[in-house]
Amino acid sequence: MAHASGHAFDLSAQNTQLPSFAFGFRNLAIGLAVVGLGAGAAIGYTGALGTTPAHFWRAYLVAFLFGLTMCLGGLFFVLIQHLTRAGWSVAVRRPAEALASNLRWYWLLFVPFAVLWFMGKGNLLWIWADMESLKAINEFDYTVVKKKVAFLTPAFFWTRAAIYFAVWALLAWFFVGNSRAQDSTGDISLTERMQKWSGPAVILFGLTTTFAAFDWIMSLSPVWFSTMFGVYFFCGCATAGFAGMILFTVRLQSMGVLKGLVSAEHFQDMGKLLFAFGMVFWAYIAFSQYMLIWYANIPEETGWFLARQVGGWAPLSFALLFGHFVLPFVGLISKWPKRYPMILAAGAVWMLCFHYVDLYWLIMPEIPHDLSSMATYREFSEKYADTQTHFGNPVNFLLAIGALATVVAGTITSLSRAARVPTKDPRLNESLKFENM
Repeated sequence: MAHASGHAFDLSAQNTQLPSFAFGFRNLAIGLAVVGLGAGAAIGYTGALGTTPAHFWRAYLVAFLFGLTMCLGGLFFVLIQHLTRAGWSVAVRRPAEALASNLRWYWLLFVPFAVLWFMGKGNLLWIWADMESLKAINEFDYTVVKKKVAFLTPAFFWTRAAIYFAVWALLAWFFVGNSRAQDSTGDISLTERMQKWSGPAVILFGLTTTFAAFDWIMSLSPVWFSTMFGVYFFCGCATAGFAGMILFTVRLQSMGVLKGLVSAEHFQDMGKLLFAFGMVFWAYIAFSQYMLIWYANIPEETGWFLARQVGGWAPLSFALLFGHFVLPFVGLISKWPKRYPMILAAGAVWMLCFHYVDLYWLIMPEIPHDLSSMATYREFSEKYADTQTHFGNPVNFLLAIGALATVVAGTITSLSRAARVPTKDPRLNESLKFENM
């Protein structure tokens, strides 16, 4: 393929196929996945290093969602590019498709939660799974949650989970499969088909991610509620997905692939997306949610934030504010850092790290059951001044590394099954000639 100016673009197999030595990285990732998840489970569930079963299951949920959000973010990128009929992104779409393709099997990592529930210990994670235990702990919480039992029932909970995974797997299968098929046939109707179904797909994506956030994270504190929480979770998906895309694209170029196909122009636009969704929109939603709940001053709502403002959670909350927004905002607001792959990759790693902190901050704190008996904020903060986050517990990082390595291994495998760019996409030439205005 040639540029209008006469510049030839190298679409040979050597420049678009994954080099053989990349499988060494996949095997390493598989090893890390086995060691991370296995050691994390062995240490955490047996109570070594002072880890309780409740802490282990919450840490595993954090790790599970850490990997899942990367895959969902990749799927969102694919859907939105077809919805808007974007041309610039064709050259960098395959890493996003590879991330999304993991959704066809990632549900396997959710099976341990089903086993936990089958063992009758679901309340170790979701306290509403045993209403009698909740009643014994806190009568007020029991009264509130009892009004939600039409939604918070085991059968309905697991039915919804099956629907989420089925929708995500179906969307990944449809869009990734059609994109790869076009490499062989060059059939433009495949592009038209993906454009046609991208609208309904985005609606399904929005509904499933929102309700999954309600089910798996918000119901950890079943008295608390926020209508903005689904959007907040979506911001996390976008952060992780765009950061993962950037890292895989930079790594592919460092392997000698995509030379002359992915330029600084593409990196700048991927950086814009990470900046817009991972920093600006995340901060907007986070502040809006906090501000609306805090000034309303409804005890069932403010308690969730109170638990994150005492003891060791207070500095972690400030670290999240500065690490997820202030510092990366300053670092990437200019276009120039976005145009240099290694600088942008460093920013992507930073954002992935603070995305993990964000998930940990969402999932690990527990609202004290005697909160309603506290007369003042000072009384509450003084009583729980010694609350520990246990963020440095090795189990947290073993599980996170295991989940991340699982996604990396799956993504590399997916990348090996098709060209690194959609070689017969009708908008590829537009993408290769793309320049920012």
